[in-house]
Amino acid sequence: MQALNFRDVVTRSALAALAAGAIFIPVQRAFAEPSPNPSQDTRRSESPSCMFQNESVERSIGYCQAVRVGNLLYISGVPGRGPMKNAVPRVYGALKAILAANGLTFQNVVKENLYATDLDAMIKANNLRKPFYGTWIPAATWVQVQRLFRSEFVLEVELVAQYPN
Repeated sequence: MQALNFRDVVTRSALAALAAGAIFIPVQRAFAEPSPNPSQDTRRSESPSCMFQNESVERSIGYCQAVRVGNLLYISGVPGRGPMKNAVPRVYGALKAILAANGLTFQNVVKENLYATDLDAMIKANNLRKPFYGTWIPAATWVQVQRLFRSEFVLEVELVAQYPN
């Protein structure tokens, strides 16, 4: 039996998938090959650490409010209910508290994902969001969804923030 290296296995798997009718969209290095010499591996091997805000609730649902990996903090979606004009300040106020509890501010946010059940209402309420960021503008994606985790939620925002060096 011939030993295959990582690239051979992936290539053969891809060829088999193509033969079965799969369509591939090329991407640049979707994964990193294992290092041939682990002692010289320069990739980060830091373990993620969970930052619970309300541990009993988070464990019962099965998520972590924030996870730190290296110098990045990934904050789970914070939902808001009621009219959008009320939900926006509540959600961003909660995000501000989570950032502060982890030694960060909105100035450290590098990515924002926003999910709204009525994107037009969110666009109208954007003036309530902007003061939290001040002059800083992160990369952002806003998406309208049919519904969120609970039917009364109208907005959910998740963030990625970077710790200063």
